[in-house]
Amino acid sequence: MYDDGRAAAPAAAVNAAGEKVWQELGYRSMQPSWALPKLVALLEDDPGLRTGSRLLHQVDLITWRLAGRQLASDASHALKTGYHLVEERWPQEVMDGLGVPEGLLPEVVRPGSPLGTVCAPAAEATGIPEGTAIVAGMTDGCAAQIGAGALAPGAWNSVLGTTLVLKGSSPHLVRDPAGVVYCHRGPGGTWLPGGASSSGAGILSQRFPGADLDALTAQAAALDPDAVAYPLVAGGGERFPFRAPDAAPFLLGEAPTRAAEFHACLLGVACLERLCFDYLDHLGAPVDGPLTFTGGGARNAYWCQLRADVLGRPVRLPQQAEGALGMAVLAATSSGTGLQEAAAAMVRTAREITPRPARTARYLPVHLRFIDELTRRGWLDRSVADHARRRAAP
Repeated sequence: MYDDGRAAAPAAAVNAAGEKVWQELGYRSMQPSWALPKLVALLEDDPGLRTGSRLLHQVDLITWRLAGRQLASDASHALKTGYHLVEERWPQEVMDGLGVPEGLLPEVVRPGSPLGTVCAPAAEATGIPEGTAIVAGMTDGCAAQIGAGALAPGAWNSVLGTTLVLKGSSPHLVRDPAGVVYCHRGPGGTWLPGGASSSGAGILSQRFPGADLDALTAQAAALDPDAVAYPLVAGGGERFPFRAPDAAPFLLGEAPTRAAEFHACLLGVACLERLCFDYLDHLGAPVDGPLTFTGGGARNAYWCQLRADVLGRPVRLPQQAEGALGMAVLAATSSGTGLQEAAAAMVRTAREITPRPARTARYLPVHLRFIDELTRRGWLDRSVADHARRRAAP
């Protein structure tokens, strides 16, 4: 899981062995929750796995069952196992140093590549016709990004679920010295930078279990206070827009009622989201293209408007916000159609949200106070905080 930090010691070994490669790929270092540190931990716990075993990502098991045989993995799922996206190979010199046998690792292809066809037993079990093409996919964040149509350079998709995930498109590889942002390889020589926070809408189920969230939203909207909460959900600290293993939730301002506390959480997510874009801009990623909101949090109309107001930029809500649509778009490219062309034909916008300048100005001091507190606690680097303040200046 994304918050499983048990492979901390193997992660240190992985980062020492692969430092040069990870630097080249832009993310500098791997986190304990990534797949390669976990693989090294499994091999250390059971050395017998080095003989006769094969590594499968979750999707690889599914495609194996569908085809009746092992198929190639996709480069998107293989990223966190250490696949070299620039040279399109496993960095075996790194794997050898970590004791990962070459025969353990799967063949890897680009997303959208034909892999095989559905076999007869799988057709009988699933109802999918025998002979249906199986196409290499991508991770869930990339799937949501494609489903949202965020593929032009500078376009971004903000997925607000239990945690907040941002995925965008860039004409160049975005390198992050702090290892917070990493890039998947996109179509046509583009790159898909992104980051996954440990904060998000999950704070609502944690703090308000069983509550009527629609009623709380209405009450919070009527109050419209300016208290702001840092909405950290997972244990193990923060991952994006900064890395802070010791990060913990906090509240700035007064929230004397449940509705006021609820609003502080909504506003905290919005402020963190804006800081994510500040950080991406700090790294040199293009952030000035179209922005879409997806995820469970996008179903809350008041929250969407609040987020747009805090960001001070227009937002699109797609008609269908499922990652499954993104994979249908990707599958359509296996016949030779370009990804942006396929997305243009299949992705529809449900509505657009326009930020209200007066509200953006009202929340700016709250956002700056939020940044100041993160900096004071030593979690947010001062250079990033200064950049965020410069972006906020009129």
